[in-house]
Amino acid sequence: MKHPAAKRRPALSRKAALLPLLTAGFAPGGHAQIAATTAQSSPEIVVTARQREELLSDVPIQITVFDSEEIEAAGITTTEDYVNLVPNVTFDDSFTYLNSFVVVRGIAQINNADSPLGIVVDGVPQNSQKQLKSNLFDIERIEVLRGPQGALYGRNATGGAINIVTRQPSNDFEGSLTGRFGNGDAFETWGSISGPVVEDVALFRLAAFYRQDDGRIENDFLGQNVDFVDHDYNLRGRLLLTPAEAVTIDLRAAYNDFDAGSIYDSVVFSGDPNDFERPSSNLLGRTFGDITELTGKIEAVLGFATLTAITGYTDITEAYRGDLDFTNSINNPGGFLGFLGPAGQAQDLSIELLSQEIRLTSPDDQPFRWILGGFYLETDRALRTRGFVDLDGTLGQVDNPALLFIDLNETNDNRAWSIFGQADFDVTDRFTISAALRYDEDRRRQQDVTLGGNRRATFSDLQPKLTLSYDLADDRLLYVSYGEGFRSGGFNAPGIPRFEAETVQTLEAGFNSYWRDIGLRLNGAIYYSFVDDFQYFFVDAAAGAAQVISNIDEVEIYGIELAADMEVSDGLRLFGALGTTNSEIVENQAFPDTVGNRTPKTTRWTANAGISVTRPIGAGLNFVGRADYEHRGRKYWQIDNADIQSPLNLVNLRAGIESENWGVYAWGRNVTNERYYTDFNPREFTGTQIDIGFPAQPARYGVEARLRF
Repeated sequence: MKHPAAKRRPALSRKAALLPLLTAGFAPGGHAQIAATTAQSSPEIVVTARQREELLSDVPIQITVFDSEEIEAAGITTTEDYVNLVPNVTFDDSFTYLNSFVVVRGIAQINNADSPLGIVVDGVPQNSQKQLKSNLFDIERIEVLRGPQGALYGRNATGGAINIVTRQPSNDFEGSLTGRFGNGDAFETWGSISGPVVEDVALFRLAAFYRQDDGRIENDFLGQNVDFVDHDYNLRGRLLLTPAEAVTIDLRAAYNDFDAGSIYDSVVFSGDPNDFERPSSNLLGRTFGDITELTGKIEAVLGFATLTAITGYTDITEAYRGDLDFTNSINNPGGFLGFLGPAGQAQDLSIELLSQEIRLTSPDDQPFRWILGGFYLETDRALRTRGFVDLDGTLGQVDNPALLFIDLNETNDNRAWSIFGQADFDVTDRFTISAALRYDEDRRRQQDVTLGGNRRATFSDLQPKLTLSYDLADDRLLYVSYGEGFRSGGFNAPGIPRFEAETVQTLEAGFNSYWRDIGLRLNGAIYYSFVDDFQYFFVDAAAGAAQVISNIDEVEIYGIELAADMEVSDGLRLFGALGTTNSEIVENQAFPDTVGNRTPKTTRWTANAGISVTRPIGAGLNFVGRADYEHRGRKYWQIDNADIQSPLNLVNLRAGIESENWGVYAWGRNVTNERYYTDFNPREFTGTQIDIGFPAQPARYGVEARLRF
């Protein structure tokens, strides 16, 4: 039965935090899902993906899990490092330092709008697109769920959800320090210290991260690297209070400050996304800003249920300055639009978020388990967009009113609330029915500060989910589920029509299996999704340099996920995974010629293979090595499918010597130096006469040292 296993979960959770998951995250195409559950030759890994502690083998969802040991072993320090380890999920850098595009089973993230992933850190939703790309340090666990998760994670979880748990304060003094050096004079360091203020009553944890980087991508015209990081530092503090046996108070504060290169898209005059060009603009782009986060969580055990209240506050500022025509006086004398001369662009973004969640969770050790809750969110967002005539190649020209030919200023306010619930019932020892339901409502208002005028709209949706799961035998689970997701609509820049809410209905059938006698885990799923008002993004430079979100009326997406992990012998593991995403535009009234095409930013399939080795070499030391190979299939950049990126093959390597308290490693990413674009915008969807591509990082390599005390 499920509920007796649940009684063991607190002990299992402590065990899982201590035992290393040595090999997950090694093969980028997706084996991490299975490696995380087999590194200790046991399926008894505890997750909180469904807002309660459960054994991973009991959860009827395709989940990829990374615990703290695995994060360190895989060298994960950024969102990209772990997202690209998940099948049917891709992550691409773009435009500004915080900007990124994640695509989950064909559903894409878009600029200045909500993510298709519900992102939660320590129970607090990350409600801005700018919060997905982040530095990862002192992390306890990362859980990536695929498929609509709106019932528990709310609006925007149309493609899935990511649950990130930072390390808790400890009752014993402990600490760690890591330093990493790489080509381009890149330097990163991070560390933490933790211990008791009052033993068993008040515990603290402090963690910090710092990065600087001279870059590796050169601007041919300026002769300077454009991907520099002047500084990027994070500070995080956490205080855990236990004033009574049944009450815990968890307080967390974090601050991030950054200044780095941005807007270094290359002009691709041939229009072929496979022709790699280096940036050649005459303005050196720059992004700068900061993020402040404050959270408080109170948990009280009431007997019949546990009451949890989580309050979160976030303040985000991000400003960028850079080239608007992405060219220079030599290769494009006409400048912006071919006749306005050299031009620059700038945006100043400010976002304040305040959220409150309250929920009741029944005990785990019952055949009938339930969760009830409510959520409220306030979002205040201000955005100023400017275009300026470039006379001297400096960014400060944006502050001269006489040089401005675009000056848009808007505020967007959002008040959202929801109620949700989930129930799990063990019909028999092996058969469980799970049902969940959530109602979300978003009320949005936009004010045109420059010209005056207001727009208001309300978006709402009811999101059900039903799952049937059956244990064929111990460690072998079959399930089928139906779920719906909802991504809110909203407003484009003043004067441009709004975009509608996106809804996704997904049917999925899958299995999780672990064959103890041969150390093999085999997991997989097939899925079908129908999307109404699929959201996608493009730029219309001719219409006031507008970044436009629009809708495709109807889209169908289907595919498979399959992953295998086998412990061949002590310290030797082999991995492999395959994911496919087949999307088709079924109806598109705005562009009827695109019917039958694939959706933007879709990668047809990903595959990987990998090997991980751990060998004792004496004196308490181990040699550790890992190599992973990732294949990404053809990528379709826009709805016309005219611009297709050829398949990519990427290789990462890592090797070192470690003991219980220290380690020294050599590492390399993209060691074959594949040159490609992580974002590509064809001229038909930029409103200009050029195609632009955002260049990916070339080969990176370096050394790393780690110390624990």
